[in-house]
Amino acid sequence: MTRERVLVSGASVAGPAPAHWLARYGFEPTVVEIAPTLRGGGAAVDFRGETHLTVLERTGVLDRLRELRTGGSPMTFVDERGRTLLHLPADFAGGDIEVLRGDLARVLYEHGRDEVDYVFGDSVVALDETPDGVDVTFASGAQRTFDLVIGADGIHSKVRALVFGPEERFVGHLGYYVATWELPAGFDSAPVSHNAPGRLVSFGDRGAFVVFKSPVLAYDRHDVAAQRRLLVEAFGDMGWETPRLLATLAHTTELYFDSISRVDVTPWSRGRVALVGDAACGATIGGMGTGTAVVGAYVLAGELAAADGDHRAAFRRYEDRMRDYARRCQKGGDRTGRFLAPATTFGLRARNGLLGNRFLLALMLKAGRDITSKIDLPDYASAAA
Repeated sequence: MTRERVLVSGASVAGPAPAHWLARYGFEPTVVEIAPTLRGGGAAVDFRGETHLTVLERTGVLDRLRELRTGGSPMTFVDERGRTLLHLPADFAGGDIEVLRGDLARVLYEHGRDEVDYVFGDSVVALDETPDGVDVTFASGAQRTFDLVIGADGIHSKVRALVFGPEERFVGHLGYYVATWELPAGFDSAPVSHNAPGRLVSFGDRGAFVVFKSPVLAYDRHDVAAQRRLLVEAFGDMGWETPRLLATLAHTTELYFDSISRVDVTPWSRGRVALVGDAACGATIGGMGTGTAVVGAYVLAGELAAADGDHRAAFRRYEDRMRDYARRCQKGGDRTGRFLAPATTFGLRARNGLLGNRFLLALMLKAGRDITSKIDLPDYASAAA
């Protein structure tokens, strides 16, 4: 057993998951999160296939997540008059278990908080590796030394930027932007979606969800007012329920707005610093990123426990086991924008026709489960404290 001190940056999903396992293996994990508290709400995320479920079960959260599952999100596409064009079943997007991202983060946090030191309202601003550890400076001015650092802070990872280089080297724009926000009473219904070429507008009992095709936009990711203006510009001339949805933007307290992008980093570690989840191999949506993050967290922590203090060997084995698996899962994200908002009228008709075929739909669902299960998953139980 070891008492190595490990800093994990990010408390969404990819952070609490490895921290929990590291604590079980005898490490001393600290999770730092820039937000003042756990982020609530958020879009639904899903798990599918044997590997995802096995890791959740070994983590000890599978039964709790089953209690919190949404039941899936069927997708109904309608024309401007509300007539159904395409209906997709709940398991198309929801997999075997679908939960709200906020619920998943909370369950992982509660499952390990007694053994993990959580620091909210702070973030990493500098990392200086020495022969014996990593000297970390935080935005608060605090300075601490850790044996290892794990960047679990998403597609726009600050740890990755500090250690590996600027974001533009690793994050590739896939041609679309996505936004979600909560809706007031009056929009409660099963999810329903409407398209125009290059655009999607959707709402249901979990809020609004929109996608639009666009080249790279210049905007401040922390300027919510600017993001609202971009959405009004992108959808202001669209019919159906769009004007009513856009009107709610002025009152929303939590708006998620980002490009649909893909992260490609080689290798996933440098010295005493490693990346996990979206920071290493993210795809904004459609790339099974949440499941990959949970599996990656399990493998990273397990390999560190099995390496008897040799973090270089552990990081290498972690990446060897995970890289091909993550790449296969990521490929789904490359097609997400084109699937949700085909750029032409012909493309919209072709999508509706293909997915309206039950045989082709069943093949797609099976292929998704096969991709998420294709990995040699070790059992690290012998390393547990």
